[in-house]
Amino acid sequence: MSEYRAHVDFDIRFANGGGLTGTGFRLDVPAADLDDDALARLLVRHLGLALVAEVTLRDVRFVEEQHRGSRGVDAAPARSRRVIDLSHPIRAGLVTYPGLPAPRIEPHLTREDCRARYAPGTEFAMDVITLVGNTGTYLDSPYHRYAGGTDLAGLDLATLVRLRAEVFHLEDAWDAAARGIRAETLADRDVRGAAVLLHTGWDRWFGREEYGHGAPFLTGEAARFLVQEGAALVGIDSLNIDDIESGGERPAHSMLLAAGVHIVEHLTRLGEVPARGARFTAAPPAVEGFGTFPVRAFAEVGA
Repeated sequence: MSEYRAHVDFDIRFANGGGLTGTGFRLDVPAADLDDDALARLLVRHLGLALVAEVTLRDVRFVEEQHRGSRGVDAAPARSRRVIDLSHPIRAGLVTYPGLPAPRIEPHLTREDCRARYAPGTEFAMDVITLVGNTGTYLDSPYHRYAGGTDLAGLDLATLVRLRAEVFHLEDAWDAAARGIRAETLADRDVRGAAVLLHTGWDRWFGREEYGHGAPFLTGEAARFLVQEGAALVGIDSLNIDDIESGGERPAHSMLLAAGVHIVEHLTRLGEVPARGARFTAAPPAVEGFGTFPVRAFAEVGA
C-alpha cells in the first residue's frame, strides 16, 4: 500500500496573539487527495497546538513517500501478517566489526561419517562454530558493560519478545558531518516500553570497508532521553550505538545498559518496517556469564 507525505509552507495565527511560520514542512497524510481544511487540521494536531485562529497553507505538494510517524496519522492497516527478518546472515569469514575475529565454521560430524554409524540413508550434519559474541546482528545485555549486570541467561523474555516498535526513519534526518542522532529527533513519540529502532540506512555498507567509517550513532544526550522516557530496547542499523571515532568513551552503552535498556546493533531492512504498528523480537540464547550474542531479530507487521 502506498504512503504519502505532504510538503507544505504554512502560516499559523493564534487567537491569543502571535503566530508560527513553517517552510518546506513535511507531514504524513492518510491519502494524497486531502483538501486544505483537512490538511490544516492534521497539521495542528501533529504540532500539538492550541487556540489556533487561522491556518494558511502554501505550495502544497503530495509526494509518495514512507511515513515517518507524524502524530495524528494512524499507521495504515497491513493487508496481511508479515514477518520481516532484520538480521544479517552469519557465515564463515564474516567481518562484522573491524578488528574483531570472523566466525569459523567447521564440521564435527559429516554426512559421510554417518554412513558408518547409522542405518543406510540415515545421515546428519553436526558442526562447530567459533565466534565472538559481537557477530552479525547481536544484542548487548547489561553484563556486556558492567561486571555486576544481568547476563544473557538472566534477561526477562518479556523485554525481548513482541515489543511495540517505534521506528525512526532517519535516512535523510541525521547530519552526515556531525553523525549523531540527537534527543530532539526522537522527542515526538511515546517510547515507554517500546523498542526504539533507528533506521539510518547505514546497513547498505555492511560487510564492506565503508561500513567501518563515518557511521551514524546515538548521542549520549539522546540515550539519556530514551532512558528517562522508559524505552525498553534501542536498536540501530549501524556500526555501533556509540561514536567509536571520538575516543574511548561509550556514553550510549553506559547509560542504556545501566538502566537495563537492551541494545541491538547491526540491524538491517528497517526501511521495510512501518514507523508505528509493528512488533519487534530479538532474543539471544540464555548463556550464563555472557554479555552479548547474535540474535534473529524480526518485526511482525499486521500481527
